[in-house]
Amino acid sequence: MTLRRKQQLWYILADLISSELVWLCFLAFRWIVYEGRVGVPGDVLIPAFSFWPPLIVYPMVCLVIYYLSGYYLRPFQKPIWRELMRTFISAAIIALLFFFIIIIDDEVDSYDRYLVSLAVLFGLQFVLSYIPRLTITLLTRSRGVMRTRTIHSYDEAQQLVRGEQEEVIIDLPDHTDPEQLYRLIAQLYPLSCEISIVPRVYDILVGAARIDRLDRPSLIRVTEQNMSDAELCIKRAFDIVTSLIGLIVLSPLLALISLQVKWSSSGPVFYSQERIGQYGLPFRIYKFRTMIDHAEPEGQPQLTLDNDPRITGIGRWLRKYRLDELPQLINILRGEMSIVGPRPERPYFVAQIMQQAPYYCLQYKVRPGLTSWGPVRVGYTDTMDKMIERLNYDLVYVENMSLLLDLKILFFTADVILRGKGK
Repeated sequence: MTLRRKQQLWYILADLISSELVWLCFLAFRWIVYEGRVGVPGDVLIPAFSFWPPLIVYPMVCLVIYYLSGYYLRPFQKPIWRELMRTFISAAIIALLFFFIIIIDDEVDSYDRYLVSLAVLFGLQFVLSYIPRLTITLLTRSRGVMRTRTIHSYDEAQQLVRGEQEEVIIDLPDHTDPEQLYRLIAQLYPLSCEISIVPRVYDILVGAARIDRLDRPSLIRVTEQNMSDAELCIKRAFDIVTSLIGLIVLSPLLALISLQVKWSSSGPVFYSQERIGQYGLPFRIYKFRTMIDHAEPEGQPQLTLDNDPRITGIGRWLRKYRLDELPQLINILRGEMSIVGPRPERPYFVAQIMQQAPYYCLQYKVRPGLTSWGPVRVGYTDTMDKMIERLNYDLVYVENMSLLLDLKILFFTADVILRGKGK
């Protein structure tokens, strides 16, 4: 288990325990003050909910809200002020949510009781969750758990081990060739760590260097994403929900396509290929088989051509409406892909692309997707020039990622599917 994963689990465990404690303290408050155990006997509020369900649901809901806030995404990069604000906002959302779900149904003799209950729940949630979070953060800093390595050459990068550093800073001579820099970045991505570059004079002048913390030097954050942590977590939650619902709702269609593929030609229903995904790590992508079995008899990857004789009858129809990509909902659910993201390529073609466009590795910072701006604008890539053109569009997407942009791309993708522009 990596240091990052351990740190995430510490925060999750602390939040789970503190949330359970919050709800128990809130129940004690209601039991003592509002049920007449302490105070004027006639001044009574009767809770309109059962005891056990919220005791189980409340901590789970808190963890979901904390996750969507992006709190767990970067466990070692937590400035004190940002941790305070995220905890404050999350506590407010949790308190308001349970106020409208549970507290507002209580029978009261004064509406001031509602405000008191809301204030008490918010105060408990904020204080009891912030204290253990801050404790973990300060202990981590005092022990110097976060490991940062500075490297000056490709040979030093090859000596690094995945999981043993949270950030790698590249400090190269000013005269370093850009192609060597991209080669070094591609070597570092599989370490799944933050990658930064010490800026040169030109980088500072054009504004590429960023200051994210006053106690750290200004660096070019290669792995920094345009989306906020909260947006990235919302995007991932959208991927999980959409892929799960898609697999359930489209199961009759998936079954029908499977039968058609099986009856149309000999061979397996599904086809898998090795692709390069986030952090430059390989994974198996799943598709409905649209070509004859053993379409690449010598194992040499081949691009799809116009009127390719290897494509089956049903396969041509599936490609036209992009239905052969539907099994990739499994890849999305497993976290290997996203609904929207750069299309992943096979290692064979990645090596060829990087000979002409060594900056290909810059898209490794995000999960590959079922669709993206590149496939919408370029479509299927049957030449190396089209692959590079699609790459350039995808890099524009990576540098301008947002939830709104994802929705726009999905809209254009739906238009491509309905018009049958696939090949």
